[in-house]
Amino acid sequence: MKILVAGATGAIGKRLVPLLVTGGHHVVATTQTADKLRGLRAAGAEAVLMNGLDRDNVMAVVGSSRPDVVVHQMTALAPMLNPKKFDDELAVTNRLRREGTSHLAAAAIAAGTGRLIAQSYTGWPNQREGGRVKTEADPLDAHPPALMTRTLDAIQALERLVVKTDGLDGIALRYGSLYGPGTALSSEGEIVALVRQRKFPLVGDGAGVWSFVHIEDAAEATVAAIERGRRGIYNIVDDEPAAVADWLPAAAEAFGAKRPWHVPRVLGRLLAGEAATVMMTEVRGASNAKAKRELDWQPRHPSWREGFEELAAA
Repeated sequence: MKILVAGATGAIGKRLVPLLVTGGHHVVATTQTADKLRGLRAAGAEAVLMNGLDRDNVMAVVGSSRPDVVVHQMTALAPMLNPKKFDDELAVTNRLRREGTSHLAAAAIAAGTGRLIAQSYTGWPNQREGGRVKTEADPLDAHPPALMTRTLDAIQALERLVVKTDGLDGIALRYGSLYGPGTALSSEGEIVALVRQRKFPLVGDGAGVWSFVHIEDAAEATVAAIERGRRGIYNIVDDEPAAVADWLPAAAEAFGAKRPWHVPRVLGRLLAGEAATVMMTEVRGASNAKAKRELDWQPRHPSWREGFEELAAA
């Protein structure tokens, strides 16, 4: 197949492109940065400059490429978010979720492609009531913290565009919290640095449930979605959703750090804000049963426990 990967130099994109090339696909890989074109060509892709927020540019690139599948991996994520400015720091990414997705959807339909696969997210967007693990059929949070509202709206807008637009065979992949080389949760990443400095405390009861996925597993799941996925939404996470009270001390131990400080919820809210406190104490995890069943996908890192230890050893 001919596959256009928009945002091919992002965390997932730069692992996805070599997998697709090795799998025999013709890959058209886009980036906004001219300096990154050479690396994409070295990976075996046809490299193209594209600005996902420029509708005319997107229409031209997709129209001239005429791919069988368009994959949306465009983001503008900062290395480490300030949770007190959550929506503000994700403003460009949220524009890419809204405007970029709209441009790609229109371009795909105009080019006769009709198949669009896009990056979404699972974790804190899940409803914070009921069971600790949610499926794709469960509702998202109807009342998110105020500083996360615009981001949740953008995620929902992306998913509606991808899955419900007439003429599109669309798939939204809700990746869990990424870890592994090149992410914030790696031996050299920002989160691990904070854990080592004891600046990533355990807040309140630490009952918030996180679902992780290794960056390599996320890329492999994307290939599976391209080749075998059906229209709809898939959670791309490992087999072990974990409370912060479990995974944070385990991460500290794996990476040779002291046990995290514990602070009461009221102090956590004062120091880090409501968004961070909710993520520490209230969020729900995600089930990967649908992805395993329908995509015939199995994470090679089924648990973050072994994944963290592998990273630390490396």
